[in-house]
Amino acid sequence: MKVLFDLLPVILFFAAYKIAGVYDVAAADMASSLLGAEIGIKQAPILLATAVTIAATFAQIGWVWLRHRKVDTMLWVTLVLVTLLGGATLVFHDPVFIKWKPTAVYWLFGAALLVSATVFRKNLIRAVLEAQIRLPDPIWRRLNGAWAGFFALMGVLNLYVAFSFSEETWVNFKLFGGMGLMLLFVIGQGMYLSRYVEEEPQQ
Repeated sequence: MKVLFDLLPVILFFAAYKIAGVYDVAAADMASSLLGAEIGIKQAPILLATAVTIAATFAQIGWVWLRHRKVDTMLWVTLVLVTLLGGATLVFHDPVFIKWKPTAVYWLFGAALLVSATVFRKNLIRAVLEAQIRLPDPIWRRLNGAWAGFFALMGVLNLYVAFSFSEETWVNFKLFGGMGLMLLFVIGQGMYLSRYVEEEPQQ
């Protein structure tokens, strides 16, 4: 359930885009009313999907705050980026900004892992997972580097799909491609780590 909750803005972005594509005239009217400008039927789906994503991210953070009185840094970063880049897409009626958003998130997370490990000597992946699994120190370093590399690659891949293929292809990739590659990476990571997991000492 947590995975679905984390993916909620992405899922709603996809759903809003597809629905607006089916009801294109109504979507164009709605987008024109929302943005106070004449919006064509080709522009409407991405603009409405962007607006839905911004609203969903605010709602997501509001729900987390009400439930736990604490919001993860990752969610705050996502909110800032989706508001800035999504807002720019709505203001300028240009999807380029929202297409950069996944890459900005991926690269920022990857940079955080590398900077934290090299400058502050803190392994963020270890900090998150150490309560669940025990691994030798070198494996924790490899794992941190692997996630940083994965995020860097995903950022590049997002830009490649966004600017080399149709808008609809990018929207599909944003949900299914990103989620599928993440799942494959986690499965591969689990298979690799299974060789190094240390048993809990007997009491």
